[in-house]
Amino acid sequence: MTQSRKMCVAAIGDLHVQETRTDDYRGLFADISTKADVLILCGDLTNYGKTSEAILLAEDLSAVTIPVFAVLGNHDHECGQPEVIKTYLSDAGVRVLDNGESFEHDGVGFAGCMGSMGGFGRGMLSSFGEPSVKAFVQACMEENKKLENGLRMLRTDRAVAVLHYAPIPGTLEGEPLEIMPFLGNSRLAQTVDQFENVRAVVHGHAHRGRHRGETPGGVPVYNCAQMVALKETGRPYALFEV
Repeated sequence: MTQSRKMCVAAIGDLHVQETRTDDYRGLFADISTKADVLILCGDLTNYGKTSEAILLAEDLSAVTIPVFAVLGNHDHECGQPEVIKTYLSDAGVRVLDNGESFEHDGVGFAGCMGSMGGFGRGMLSSFGEPSVKAFVQACMEENKKLENGLRMLRTDRAVAVLHYAPIPGTLEGEPLEIMPFLGNSRLAQTVDQFENVRAVVHGHAHRGRHRGETPGGVPVYNCAQMVALKETGRPYALFEV
């Protein structure tokens, strides 16, 4: 029985494209296209979720010559028009993971969602107390359900889970303790560990965390915020094989 060819995956998050920028990502995207088989964008692709920022991002993505998968981040929701951002990404050829969608490419599955904040371990926020807290926790659980549904739809032997928020605290080391509950949620890792075919998890959001950790079940987790990846690897993106 022949072994499946390994896929080289590049992942980057927290581009924060601004309408006032003086440079672009076209050169970086073109370079990534020569080094990887697919590119994953881990959210906060725009700085305020403005239409003008989405247009600039779409122009940059014209330099990509490999398949691209993406999730949105909290910054992409700031203007209250995430569907507009998704439309520009889709028109640029990006497959956006959001409502339980999953995609397969060359024997590898990709599923994901933005994820949510809420905290980790025993400190994770629970559905207890005032209605506003219960509503927030319910929204977090619904976001997690998107990830579960997407992963469940895949029939591939290998899969990558794509997030913006962190699923573990291990890739957040170096962030201020005060903001840790706002950087991710343990439920995401619990969901990932239900699926034996998940070979890696990627996320962004944490600009001062660590580049790599793993779920309680041992699945590698990569913090792909470009600031973190650059500091630890010398390049502003993760590069790994599945």
